[in-house]
Amino acid sequence: MSYTDQILNCRDCNQEFTFTAGEQEFFASRGLTNAPSRCPSCRSARKQQGGGQGRGGYSRGGNGGYRSEPRQMYTAICASCGNEAQVPFQPREDRPVYCSDCFQNQRDSHSGGRGARW
Repeated sequence: MSYTDQILNCRDCNQEFTFTAGEQEFFASRGLTNAPSRCPSCRSARKQQGGGQGRGGYSRGGNGGYRSEPRQMYTAICASCGNEAQVPFQPREDRPVYCSDCFQNQRDSHSGGRGARW
């Protein structure tokens, strides 16, 4: 398919910008069918401020949905091998906690080697 440069108007700043043939080809190669509605500078500014929504229409929050600080980890003793393990949740007395190796072994033995159930 042959592409030609298009002149579009930015929905944010109302300035004209060129949607080049190369950009159109790139969009098409990624399966994108709509032309951009913002000029490159407004797209960049929106990306910097974390605007827009994640896939599925759910907002990703002000920091893009990623933690800005390290996750708190807790020390626990593995219920299977007795080694010390670091887990991302507060261990409870009524639930066993496993190190990553034993957790994977538990998971594999419960699935019968079939992988995930879903």
